[in-house]
Amino acid sequence: MSDLTFQLIALAIYFAAMVGIGLYAFRKTKDHEDYMLGGRNLSPGTAALSAGASDMSGWLMMGLPGAIYISGLIEAWIAIGLTIGAYLNWRFVAPRLRAYTEVAKNSITIPSFFENRLRDRSRLLRIVSGVVILIFFTFYISSGMVAGGVFFEGSFGGDYLVGMLLVTGVTLLYTLFGGFLGASFTDVVQGLMMMLALVLIPVVAIFTLGGFGGVSEAIVASGIEHTGLIPGDGLDWVTTLAIVSALAWGLGYFGQPHIIVRFMAMRDPGSAKAGRRIGMSWMTLSMVGAVTAGIVGVAYIQRNGIELSDPEAVTLVMAQVMFHPIVSGFILAAVLAAIMSTMSSQLIVCSSALVEDLYMVIAKRQPSAQKLVILGRTCVFAVAVVAGVLAFDRTGTILSLVGFAWAGFGAAFGPAVILSLYWRKLTNWGALAGMVAGTITVFAWSALGTDLYEIVPGVVVSLIASVVVSLLTYKRDPEIDAEFDQAKTLVVKKADAVEDEKVEA
Repeated sequence: MSDLTFQLIALAIYFAAMVGIGLYAFRKTKDHEDYMLGGRNLSPGTAALSAGASDMSGWLMMGLPGAIYISGLIEAWIAIGLTIGAYLNWRFVAPRLRAYTEVAKNSITIPSFFENRLRDRSRLLRIVSGVVILIFFTFYISSGMVAGGVFFEGSFGGDYLVGMLLVTGVTLLYTLFGGFLGASFTDVVQGLMMMLALVLIPVVAIFTLGGFGGVSEAIVASGIEHTGLIPGDGLDWVTTLAIVSALAWGLGYFGQPHIIVRFMAMRDPGSAKAGRRIGMSWMTLSMVGAVTAGIVGVAYIQRNGIELSDPEAVTLVMAQVMFHPIVSGFILAAVLAAIMSTMSSQLIVCSSALVEDLYMVIAKRQPSAQKLVILGRTCVFAVAVVAGVLAFDRTGTILSLVGFAWAGFGAAFGPAVILSLYWRKLTNWGALAGMVAGTITVFAWSALGTDLYEIVPGVVVSLIASVVVSLLTYKRDPEIDAEFDQAKTLVVKKADAVEDEKVEA
């Protein structure tokens, strides 16, 4: 059999496994809360790997190694910023959000949490949040579809449209039936595939090149400086802004709905500690693997005289050269896993925004549990269709919206999430003002085209607006204070219970 045949067999096995997991999750999905939040019963490991896989799209497998390959370790600042941000998210947001969303009328979406936590009787906060989620994620999902089509075209020489529809169809199938559980269970497999591929590629390449000495010699022979986090000629204003902007990606974590919803789905707040350890171990290995793959890729391509037309394909080219076609096929599948895991999570969040945060606001009566599940699946399909139509224009600027959407969510929701969890004086008007101000700032700053990533001014303006307007509109509410204290106490109790279990063990 040809190499292509082996690779297609590996992809077929991967696709079949994803659909099979989706059908398994379908059997476990009984009601609307199961479909949207997995019944709040995710184990720490599932929550951690699902959050990580949902976070890292094809950027981890291709974009980061490609950037390192071109520019060297100076591009690793973004990985450092993301790692710090992810740790802080697990440490400070995860346990408190899990507790507070349950205390605040069992909120199963971020917009409904804002409404319940802040007693927003106008319902504007929930509606605006739902619309923001829907707009940004529709384009975000579309970018994933484009990436899937381009990947299929570049890796197998297939048709862009066929590849885009195939990747979208499989993702839609397991998400449509499996819902949140389907997305989460497949994320676990996809996350492990990504991590193993990113560890395996550089390790084998280093061994093939004769160890670190051989890698160093080949990098020197390439004539490019790749080994410093700081450029050889030192820091200047432009470089400093670039480093700050890269580190600032970590600010976005607190406001990403498709990531923090995994915290809400954990069994209890005490699961956050184990989840943090698992999630950060996964992320550290994956990030180090991606950065190392980019650096070692310089040496490997140089030593073997390989023509590399697209630097972002460095890991794929190395995999296809170093491994048996069936192994390289599974590594190619790991790239698709990175794309599909993000798409599936975003489809579920969009569905929840349509059903929970828009439809439920205008519904005159409470729909049955069965009708809500049907509505959820219908919305998943509808969002996928709209995103798919946008993805037909592969030459558009959809892919560039990924970084923009990350900044938008970080500025719109990040300060509101942190303040709602840790500041009892936040008001509905303060949160709404911060959300609107942060979103407008991101749009305006992006239009200016400066070197500073728009998430920095967006978060700052959003935070200031939230605090100032809250102080102007704050009125003490005993119910809100009681819930605030109850959520805080629940976090402490669950943490103590986990420690007691360890002592007994």
